[in-house]
Amino acid sequence: MADNLTYAAAGVDIDAGNAMVEAIKPLVRATRRPGAEAEIGGFGGLFDLRAAGFRDPVLVAANDGVGTKVKIAIEAGIFDTIGIDLVAMCVNDIVVQGAEPLFFLDYFATARLDPAQGVSIVKGIAAACVESGCALIGGETAEMPGLYAKGDFDLAGFAVGAAERGTLLPKPGLAAGDIVFGLPSSGLHSNGFSLVRRIVARTGLAWDAPAPFEPNRMLGEALLTPTRLYVKPLLAALKASEAICALAHVTGGGFPDNLPRVLPDNLAVRLDLGAFAPPPVFGWLAALGPVSPAEMLRTFNCGIGMVVFARREGADEAARALRAAGLAPVEIGRLAARDGAAVVMDGRLTL
Repeated sequence: MADNLTYAAAGVDIDAGNAMVEAIKPLVRATRRPGAEAEIGGFGGLFDLRAAGFRDPVLVAANDGVGTKVKIAIEAGIFDTIGIDLVAMCVNDIVVQGAEPLFFLDYFATARLDPAQGVSIVKGIAAACVESGCALIGGETAEMPGLYAKGDFDLAGFAVGAAERGTLLPKPGLAAGDIVFGLPSSGLHSNGFSLVRRIVARTGLAWDAPAPFEPNRMLGEALLTPTRLYVKPLLAALKASEAICALAHVTGGGFPDNLPRVLPDNLAVRLDLGAFAPPPVFGWLAALGPVSPAEMLRTFNCGIGMVVFARREGADEAARALRAAGLAPVEIGRLAARDGAAVVMDGRLTL
């Protein structure tokens, strides 16, 4: 007679999952904030809006993943930054609506759970939650042998924020002549990595080789530079300046697809491509691809991870507020009456 089968024999180790939950509890506790005081481990995460100080809140929710950037993390064996990307891709989407991120939940799916790997990923998630002021109130870890190849995993994140009614962005009244500021990115952030991986494969470079665009770091480490978190500085700038009336997070689709999302139908952005210089990683990818400037601008952030729209008469005040919050705004364009494309590229991208 055959031996009785177990879940562990089928590839799912419940004990490993429980051990990981215990290991990450201190990391989760470090993310506590007013409104979120409960331990993880329940059937649902709790958040008290009144304890967080809201009177008449509108909730704002966002979810995202990290895309095929996780494949580089897997192949390079670097897991401590990918969780930062996961949080950033969600909370940056929340702050562009003028909302404060309140809490975050993650979903980690893998072929076979490696608790040490999982803890390393959650360390990044927790660190990004602390930096963004949101609590990590729950999550899910799933072992799915047969669905994922050995060694593979994927991540998804879910964030909820809030703003007092009447304070959401974009504000009405954007007009031709208003100023467009760009905020520098930390690098590639978390978009375009299917193209990045295709280009790297053509070079034959290993992930532990020196990065041609940053020789003091390994290629894998440099490409895994985590997405910049803009939340706290932008919330501070919004509080300090009424002139900031819209924000756009430059993610998949780059400039042509993301900037129009916050504009009325009668306005376009005239983008001055000569006003900013993409960091060396973008020039390296463009040259090795080769990738055209138009494709670069629609696939990558090209060094500008967030765009700020400010009223013309208050643009100097807005720039001061952004700098006071620790940001480095660069004027990259202006709004104009729309006559065709929603984003008009002037000048040439320096790659």
